Amino acid sequence: MNTAIACAFGALLIFATTAPAAGPTTRSAGDEAYLFSSFRGNGEDGLHLAYSTDGLKWTALNGDKSYLKPTVGSEKLMRDPCILQGPDGQFHMVWTTGWKGRDIGYASSKDLITWSEQRAIPVMGHEPSAKNCWAPELVYDPATQQYLIFWATTIPGRFPSTSKGGDGGYDHRIYSTTTRDFKTFTPTKLFFDPGFNVIDTTMLHEAGRYYLVFKDETKTPVKKHLRVAVSDKLEGPFGDISEPFTPDWVEGPTVLKVGGEFLCYFDLYTKHAYGAMRSPDMKRWTDATKEIRFPKGTRHGTAFPVSAAVLDKLKN
Repeated sequence: MNTAIACAFGALLIFATTAPAAGPTTRSAGDEAYLFSSFRGNGEDGLHLAYSTDGLKWTALNGDKSYLKPTVGSEKLMRDPCILQGPDGQFHMVWTTGWKGRDIGYASSKDLITWSEQRAIPVMGHEPSAKNCWAPELVYDPATQQYLIFWATTIPGRFPSTSKGGDGGYDHRIYSTTTRDFKTFTPTKLFFDPGFNVIDTTMLHEAGRYYLVFKDETKTPVKKHLRVAVSDKLEGPFGDISEPFTPDWVEGPTVLKVGGEFLCYFDLYTKHAYGAMRSPDMKRWTDATKEIRFPKGTRHGTAFPVSAAVLDKLKN
């Protein structure tokens, strides 16, 4: 969410039906296209999509008009939309429904044009003091045939040693639940606690390892940058936390594998612009901000590969 206390919801990575596990997929150049889901303003008008063939230049679809307007949740917003294509070809989307509240939004689609009825999922309904549910993301685990959903929440007093380092009493950690059908869910649990205020988490599966890209949301002293944690298992625990690899005051990371390199996009929310870093190995990073172009007003989005057929239908 793009303000001093905003989070970039969605830091989870999305993949197409050809992907065997959580994380990006690459295909032959003739078959591959990329989509970017995002929102505008405060998320009042809903889902926006853009496309790219090289991961650098992004063009708005549908005249940059919304594909789906929000109707459910704490404030009936649609911020940080995260889309994942499951093994059955169905697209699943989760999003932030408001700045405050204990739910996230959910809807599904076969073509990203016609969507199911929207539902609010009360993922923190069991925590009466929970202040928010920000930037939900989801990945699919083929080993268990379950979807993992994770997001950032502040529960006042839960982590007293870091409670004074955030904005206005916010002190987030990452929580999660799993589901097979988006109707029944396992009990919510703590998913990632790096020992400080953290939001906007996204996941990448590559070469047998799971990379968690996240925002250190500490404000005092100012951090507000992106870092990476690593695990051999999708469910964690995640450790080996990297040093920051972006400037301060960024949020909403999403990672896309293009060819043999990784592009991590992020919202430069204080500058009302987008930035990117590229890496050959998720360890060494160089600035690619001057090479990218996004539709004006793009906010906290998620990049994912799709077939050319999916893109052609959206364009037509």
